Amino acid sequence: MEWSFQTAEELAAALRAGEVTSVELTDEAIARIERDDKVINAICVPDFDRARAAARGADQARARGEDRPLLGIPVTVKESYNVAGLPTTWGMPQHRDFVPAEDAVQVSRIKAAGAVVLGKTNVPLGLQDIQSFNEIYGTTNNPWDHGRTSGGSSGGSAAALACGFGALSIGSDIGGSLRTPAHFCGVYAHKPTLGLAANRGMDLPSAPALPVDLDLAVVGPMARTARDLTLLLDVMAGPDPLTLGVAHHLRLPPARHERLRDYRVLILDEHPLIPTGSAVRAGVNRVADALVDGGAHVERHSPLLPDLAEAATLYNQLLFSGSVARFPVDAYDQLRTRAAGLSADDRSLDAARLRAMVFSHRDWLEANHRRELHRHGWRQLFAEFDVVVCPITPTPAFLHDHSPNPLERRIGIDGVEYPYLDQLVWAGLATMPGLPATAIPAGRASDGLPVGAQLIGPMFEDRTPLRLAELLEQKIGGFRAPK
Repeated sequence: MEWSFQTAEELAAALRAGEVTSVELTDEAIARIERDDKVINAICVPDFDRARAAARGADQARARGEDRPLLGIPVTVKESYNVAGLPTTWGMPQHRDFVPAEDAVQVSRIKAAGAVVLGKTNVPLGLQDIQSFNEIYGTTNNPWDHGRTSGGSSGGSAAALACGFGALSIGSDIGGSLRTPAHFCGVYAHKPTLGLAANRGMDLPSAPALPVDLDLAVVGPMARTARDLTLLLDVMAGPDPLTLGVAHHLRLPPARHERLRDYRVLILDEHPLIPTGSAVRAGVNRVADALVDGGAHVERHSPLLPDLAEAATLYNQLLFSGSVARFPVDAYDQLRTRAAGLSADDRSLDAARLRAMVFSHRDWLEANHRRELHRHGWRQLFAEFDVVVCPITPTPAFLHDHSPNPLERRIGIDGVEYPYLDQLVWAGLATMPGLPATAIPAGRASDGLPVGAQLIGPMFEDRTPLRLAELLEQKIGGFRAPK
């Protein structure tokens, strides 16, 4: 039997039943990577010798009667996580020789749960792109069309899952970096509530692995089924033992509902700042039709929805003010000069990004205050609805575009070009207020490319969108392996 596309849940059951060993699963995964990854380039740092040793250890532990959540299951890890003995570069050439001495918190957690780490997956330079390519490791291709991107920044992880290179992967998200690759590659991902999962050890290379609460950024699970997302999130979730974990213990509330017909869902397929491509709109409507068919209460409009244009502006302000905070002084001065030259009437997202790059602390506090008003608005909305369904990006996976300046790139939406970074507005809808969002497959475009949608839920109620993702998987199907 071939095991590579079985779910983690199925593999765990087979391991418990003695139908397969971890060594057999690991050897099969390694053989598949060695055969198929030459054209995909998802696994940038293989760790096969240690994986085989870990698999032998898992089999021995099971023989002793142990049974942990991920015991013996082959997985991959995004390159940006510290794994002791392996390079962490974030795709940045100046850090190609950095090798951390200890594992990131999340790597420690999945190993403690019994996972077998096959290696690390590719990322964009500095994790700052909607594609995954860099000078050190090259380009990761989309498994459905090698001329297209697998997404970023967790693009290597999404491509690995689509190709059967391990059952699970861990990634991170600040600009859709879990959700966009899942959408482009036809797999599942979950952006947890901000602060739900400790991120220590997912740090810039050579920087101390400190327990810092990062604004906007989260770490989270990727899988080929919604149930596997929940399995992995339960391993990852929880505060850092060095800080909040000293006193706090996690207890996530259960999903609000168990049956599809009990869910109250708001569907969004239009944004005031960028159009939704026809293929993505069809995917969102496919989800909406399944909800209606299952008896869920579905609405298309609500006066409780926070202003989407202001939300997009706030997201860009918070994202870009943080991303350039450590730029050299001369680069900062150049940005300040450019920002000063903007017309006062320019309210575009490009202008918002540039102004945010030179925010004062007072500016940032004002943006943060407006974020809190949006969070309050979301709390009111989630008193009336359980989940919001919307796009992840306006299009399926696009052709590779390695032009050096993302600000000069364009994204084509049904034949019309728009600023490349404007496509982040849908990802930012959940990221800016820190809400959980589950990316699910939502069918195929006319050219066969995967199309996804995201299910946004109430803060710290991550199990609600995850459970709805399970129910929708039963209605509309889920992952399908590329041919």
